Amino acid sequence: MQDVPLAVLTATLCTYWIGVGVMIVRVRRAMRRSADHGAAERFERFNLKWIVWVALVAAWIGIPWATLAQSRKVPALPDFATSEPYAALRWLAALVAVIALAATIRCWKRMGRNWRMDVGVATKAPLITDSLFAYVRHPIYAFSILLMLCTVAIVPTLPMLVIALMHIALMNAKARSEERHLLAVHGDAYARYLRTSGRFLPRFGRPPA
Repeated sequence: MQDVPLAVLTATLCTYWIGVGVMIVRVRRAMRRSADHGAAERFERFNLKWIVWVALVAAWIGIPWATLAQSRKVPALPDFATSEPYAALRWLAALVAVIALAATIRCWKRMGRNWRMDVGVATKAPLITDSLFAYVRHPIYAFSILLMLCTVAIVPTLPMLVIALMHIALMNAKARSEERHLLAVHGDAYARYLRTSGRFLPRFGRPPA
């Protein structure tokens, strides 16, 4: 019998990372057309961290895909994952994953040409504090974490849990690194933004900037 929640998740993950690839191509093309492309500097250079990140993404996509194909190379779903009560949670996680993808696309559109995989220091990008960014400083990272949690709910295996913990740790480290950089670049404006927004979750009780 077809595992519909897993099929939906796999399609969602592929769409998400294809979208990331499209955004990378768009940014690189825009940089080639920029007059200061030759002098562009990077705050985060390609290093071991990026190698780990690429491997993590490959596993994130590959494990659900292999599980869907019932490959013997990955652990099978535990018995509780196919039980009646847990099945409802897997369906809910599949729906939330699709919503997270749609929300991420909205954030990509809002950032437009200012979207980056890294933090550039050669140019001062505008500070975006409206839309979803008014409540959460890193909504794209937040939805990525949510998508990962949905993956663990649908594929509750030990390898997937390990990947999720690594992913959340890397997202938190990357967010903190960007915040330090943006605080140095934007000064008081970003300091005020820090006080009125949450890193991954809205900061309730305080109005948006």
